Amino acid sequence: MSSTNQATSPAKNNTFVPIMIIAGLFFIFGFVTWINGALIPFMKTINELTDAQSYLVASASYISFVVMALPASYIINKIGYKKGMSLGLIIMGIGALVFIPAAEARTYWMFLLAIFIQGTGMTLLQTASNPYITILGPIESAAKRIAIMGIANKVAGALGSLIFGALLLSGIDKIKEQLTTVSETEKGELLNVMADSVVTPYIVMAIVLFILGVLIRKAPLPHVEAEPIEESKPGETAKTSIFQFPHLWLGVLALFVYVGVEVIAGDTIISYGIALDLPVSQAKFFTLFTLLAMVGTYALGVFLIPKYISQSLALKASAILGIALSFCIVFSTGFTSVLFVAALGIANALVWPAIWPLTLKGLGKFTKTASALLIMAISGGAIIPPLYGRFVDTNKAELIAEGMTEVLASAEAATKGYWILLPCYIIILYYAFWGHKVGLKKA
Repeated sequence: MSSTNQATSPAKNNTFVPIMIIAGLFFIFGFVTWINGALIPFMKTINELTDAQSYLVASASYISFVVMALPASYIINKIGYKKGMSLGLIIMGIGALVFIPAAEARTYWMFLLAIFIQGTGMTLLQTASNPYITILGPIESAAKRIAIMGIANKVAGALGSLIFGALLLSGIDKIKEQLTTVSETEKGELLNVMADSVVTPYIVMAIVLFILGVLIRKAPLPHVEAEPIEESKPGETAKTSIFQFPHLWLGVLALFVYVGVEVIAGDTIISYGIALDLPVSQAKFFTLFTLLAMVGTYALGVFLIPKYISQSLALKASAILGIALSFCIVFSTGFTSVLFVAALGIANALVWPAIWPLTLKGLGKFTKTASALLIMAISGGAIIPPLYGRFVDTNKAELIAEGMTEVLASAEAATKGYWILLPCYIIILYYAFWGHKVGLKKA
């Protein structure tokens, strides 16, 4: 006999304030995460990096989810969701402060360390806030609540992309031209001045994060715990291990590749536009296109789920659209191709909201550990974008060796690199149709 999957949460009319507070947290780590789109070309210039090296900016942030997710789960089990969120904000503030000596030294590994520390704080925030919002109400409407979180996350990302694009990338074309004509001493001075532009925004960011870290301790967040969806029948052995839930592990894989394609769609699009020889003054806004596409689709999800479409149907449609857009990107050129990359925001928006409730379904006492595993899957953002960068570097070198000009080689290599999206969306498609059911009893 199956029991209803229900969280031990407050009444529905008492969830509005907690939902808004958690939305505020999603706004914060959305802002911090999505400024990577501007940081990647910025770091590439000031530290004179290759494409593959520059995408380590994304890796440093997302690899922290692998390293810190299980420790974060342990910490949250010890201190609770609210204190875990507070600690995450404070750690993010510390990471923001590390940007100051990194800029002064113009040392790439110090920038990566700062990003990793911020990622550690975000790991705590994500490990606490995602399962919290999932089990705050009925599991059937979890995707709707997470879609609201997505709107907050991506609106913040759009603002972060705009603000940091303006602060870090304004005038970068002129500086890059100057770097080719000045002496090594003058070149160093120019790059040092450019690096210093991160100091003020990150000081402001640190102050805001520290203040919020203190305030969240006073926030009215009720205690919630997940209950199991399945009860053991007489004579059956209750599940005793996280390894007895194959749908969870398939969900971790689906989330891993999803985060990879989401990061590619948001963090490579500026560099892609530049590779297509589009002006930086235009390209610096391209991440905004991706995020606006996601926000619009999130809003649609809030309206449609679960009243008109199920979470699994939303995931199926997203995967199919992702596959179609992957082909459109690699078989188109110029600004049209950029628009197809931005349109991946439509395909990606409802994947995260759908995978979480489908994967956590029926896990009961294993929910916190499962959430940590799902947070570890965010490491897809650390691995898949650098693979894209490596493909671009390799293909570009081969095309130049064959006699193609550097401008044309950069454009073609950057476009063909998006083939990496296709197997990722196929995995998501499998999970949408079959993977989320594996190992679960039929009601």
